[in-house]
Amino acid sequence: MTDQIMNLIEEGKFSQARNEIIEMNVVDIAHFLEQLEEEKLLVMFRLLPKEIAADVFSYISSELQQYIIEVIADKEIKSIIDKLFLDDTVDILEEMPANVVKKILKNTSQDRRELINQFLNYPENSAGSIMTIEYVDLKKEMNVKEAIDHIKKIGVDKETINTCYVMNKNRRLEGIISLRKLILSDEETLIEDIMNTNIISIQTYADQEDIAALFKKYDLLTMTVVDNENRLVGIITIDDVVDIIEQENTEDFQKMAAMQPSDEEYLKTSVFNLAKHRVLWLLVLMISATFTGNIIRRYEDALLSVVVLASFIPMLMDTGGNSGSQSATLVIRGIALEEIKLKDILKVLWKELRVSIMVGSTLAIVNFIRIYYFEKVDLNVTIAVCVSLLITVVVAKIVGGGLPIIAKKLKLDPAVMAAPLITTIVDAVALISYFSIASRLLGL
Repeated sequence: MTDQIMNLIEEGKFSQARNEIIEMNVVDIAHFLEQLEEEKLLVMFRLLPKEIAADVFSYISSELQQYIIEVIADKEIKSIIDKLFLDDTVDILEEMPANVVKKILKNTSQDRRELINQFLNYPENSAGSIMTIEYVDLKKEMNVKEAIDHIKKIGVDKETINTCYVMNKNRRLEGIISLRKLILSDEETLIEDIMNTNIISIQTYADQEDIAALFKKYDLLTMTVVDNENRLVGIITIDDVVDIIEQENTEDFQKMAAMQPSDEEYLKTSVFNLAKHRVLWLLVLMISATFTGNIIRRYEDALLSVVVLASFIPMLMDTGGNSGSQSATLVIRGIALEEIKLKDILKVLWKELRVSIMVGSTLAIVNFIRIYYFEKVDLNVTIAVCVSLLITVVVAKIVGGGLPIIAKKLKLDPAVMAAPLITTIVDAVALISYFSIASRLLGL
């Protein structure tokens, strides 16, 4: 279908293309428009009905959003911004340069501009910065019929009406009630009698990672955001939390790969920025590798006497690094999902010790058969390699399992501990064990 629409656009049949495009989902429309040249994108965007154009605008990339804002008229900007939900408007403004932000704010009403500025003053990635104020509020003195009439009257401009929020005259949150419960209740029943007072709320300055954890723990679709006096200031919806989870997971992956986290897409990130995000940790790892170099130099005589010892160093170090990464990945994920607490460190270490002995023994036995029987290496060298391998795997898995929990205890990001420290510690232990055992067995 998109090929057909593309052909219509290439032939200049924009009206026919528009009729086909408006039948698509707004997310698919945004994806389609991003494939067009800027001039044709602008033509098609302007042909979209106003209510569709605003939704599409919220889904296209920030670069194209900036381009559209810069070239369209003030009246068109106002039409788009007025139809956007407030939290989407704030998200867009956070990505824009100052001149574009100024142009957008110039075309919003005074009241909306004040609200936007209030949102922008919250710390980045806090509950206040991602919440919306477009929710349905009710009074506990209302009956069900009055509540439903109120929802019909104001709900069209709200981001969600599935959950409504009951407040007193001072805007203190007293309860919540679902639209489902309202519909299924008798019309004369008071809201006070059927509202849920067991509310999961979060403070405006709470971190987005804590928000995502609460959504997962309680299977929420929305969450209330309150101030220090329990006054309702906004709500967070599940669509924003999905974005947060993706962002946090991406950030953890980048840290575990020893890179500085970045929100930019890979193909849209400059070579300079990519290099900048990677070089720091590579420098740290390179410098830490000097410890392993010093260990090798210390046992230089042993290597010169039995040259075959050198051929097993990469295998030992790689196996150690991989073993540590396995444990670290599982533990970091367990911490993120709140399956592993700080008090569980001894349980984790005991479990990793048993796992490492089983895994290490298996690897050692397989290597003994391979090295001694197939490669015909000296028995003492074979024993040195296999015993060192077992020790390396045990240490790697204990370090990989324990370091992330220690990092959490020290209020550091557990993901940071995954690559650099584990690699350095495990490499050093592997080499010291290997050369110490080989020296004793071979009499070096």
